[in-house]
Amino acid sequence: MTQQPPPLLSYLEDRGITLQSLIDSALEMYVPHPGIETPQKAAQLLKAEFLDALQDVNVSTLIVAAFHAQEEAENGRIPGLSKERFLGRPGLVADELIGMAIATYIGGSRGMFEFVRFDQAKPGLLKQLPPLTNDAIAALVAGVSSNVYTQALKNADNGNLT
Repeated sequence: MTQQPPPLLSYLEDRGITLQSLIDSALEMYVPHPGIETPQKAAQLLKAEFLDALQDVNVSTLIVAAFHAQEEAENGRIPGLSKERFLGRPGLVADELIGMAIATYIGGSRGMFEFVRFDQAKPGLLKQLPPLTNDAIAALVAGVSSNVYTQALKNADNGNLT
């Protein structure tokens, strides 16, 4: 019996964001750790963690909200935020706040730390996305990546290298 992909993954795929592009973005920031000695092992662990995070309705809600806000901002429909100001972006921090919420929800303080790294580096597909969705997807990737490394370190500390 084939399991259906998480609904959020289908939503993202409709917008050109695949599971593989999420994994590839995370792998651009890959650093070997105990339990994650190779990029292949990292990819395997990332895939499982992404599939888990993409099942969460809270993650779905925040990411869909970012996509809707992006569309509204691009069309000048956010009160007080003209299209020109949005494109120039002076003073807009809502994208960062959405990202912070997603990263913290998925990965706690460690996820938030990773969000800063991913937001600054913009690996993979992140550099191709517009401002609001860029931060939401960066936060998803960061939170998932943080969880993968955290779990691998716990397993290594317990002598359970899988």
